[in-house]
Amino acid sequence: MYNKKLNRTSEHRKALLKNMLNSLIKYEQITTTLPKAKFLKPQADKIITLGKKKSLHNTKILMSKLQNINSTNKVKKTLSKRYEQRKGGYTRIVKAGFRYGDSAPMAVIEFVDRDLEAKKVDRKKKEVSKDTPKEQPKNKEKKENKEKK
Repeated sequence: MYNKKLNRTSEHRKALLKNMLNSLIKYEQITTTLPKAKFLKPQADKIITLGKKKSLHNTKILMSKLQNINSTNKVKKTLSKRYEQRKGGYTRIVKAGFRYGDSAPMAVIEFVDRDLEAKKVDRKKKEVSKDTPKEQPKNKEKKENKEKK
């Protein structure tokens, strides 16, 4: 394990790692500080390696590390298939300048050959419906009624 304390207690550090791993798996790219990215990279690579080995024991280990069934399923079904031929090095760190407030070095950590649509997972899809143009004339009628009064 990459023994960086990150100026946190052990419980806080474990929770930070778990949350960053879940975010990285869900969005396939996250922006964080450089020391946190360097702390996360070997752990993320180990998670993908565990997902590639098909066994119940490895699934239980993944579940205990991630504590999220959606992340575990994505590692087992999607990411392990994507990196089947790759021996290692599933993530990359790209330096991203310095944070405005405290000049902390920032970095983007992402999966190699990532899915570009994964970042849009939580965004609501805008539906273009036929009802929208019909509502606009009603609003105009209300405005006209107000103007007459």
